[in-house]
Amino acid sequence: MTTKIFDTPAAALQGLLFDGMTIMSGGFGLSGNPESLIPEIRAAGTKRLTVISNNAGADGFGLWMLLESRQIARMISSYVGENKLFEQQYLSGELALELNPQGTLAERIRAGGAGIPAFFTKTGVGTVVAEGKPVEEFDGVFYVRETWLRADLSIIKAWRADPSGNLMFRKTARNFNPNMATAGRITVVEAEEIVPEGAMDPDCVHTPGIYVDRIVRSTINDKRIEKLTVRPRETA
Repeated sequence: MTTKIFDTPAAALQGLLFDGMTIMSGGFGLSGNPESLIPEIRAAGTKRLTVISNNAGADGFGLWMLLESRQIARMISSYVGENKLFEQQYLSGELALELNPQGTLAERIRAGGAGIPAFFTKTGVGTVVAEGKPVEEFDGVFYVRETWLRADLSIIKAWRADPSGNLMFRKTARNFNPNMATAGRITVVEAEEIVPEGAMDPDCVHTPGIYVDRIVRSTINDKRIEKLTVRPRETA
């Protein structure tokens, strides 16, 4: 049996990257980003990428690295946020952006993994989101048709993986990652821990191994806080 486990992030991506490809990248804010795989895409110099991700990282972190190297030509996302580089490239016309309501983005990805080419949603009806898209009425309410999202490659971050590719995600990292694992033609997972077969309770598996092609132990596990909010310490 061919192993799914690779020694390094670079090896896990070997032979998968090509110019003009579409990549799904997991993560929400700074949580659950495939932070070991993204630098290897930068190092490979792959160009004209379409990247599907909720956002594009933050200054110096995550997908920001591929924006900074000008490898991303188009983003399909739901939040520009405080990423100044993302904002600058979009406003200057250097970067194409397809902005989605966050729930719509998640459902488009889930639909891609489930083999559902299109669906209808109320979100965005009567706004620029619906421009150029079919709108139909159901039970007296108008809905806009959205299409699935799929990718040549999904790169995701898991907490635990076993050699078969069964995955567990921890807390907020269980965001876009599980759905993206199903919607990529090839799915590469970086995991904080790789455990033996049978070590995970089947009831606790979030993504079955059938969706996972390659696994690597993550080499970068920064636990960053995007915005730190604290309250004054109470005095005695």
